[in-house]
Amino acid sequence: MSEGRVANQVRTLRFLAGEMTQADLGERVGVTRQTIAAIEAGKYSPTLECAFRIAEVFGKPLEDVFRWER
Repeated sequence: MSEGRVANQVRTLRFLAGEMTQADLGERVGVTRQTIAAIEAGKYSPTLECAFRIAEVFGKPLEDVFRWER
């Protein structure tokens, strides 16, 4: 299996959504602020369900929020 990581645009999308806080996003998605912080930092890859929920909050397709980088 090749090396890679899941990259995301969550921080940027939060800023563009009226500077939504990590806590606000976490509450809307059903996770903690710490989980959102870890996802943004690339230290944690969200479950597929969580990733879809995050994308839904921003009204974006999944691939506009998360991408695979080699």
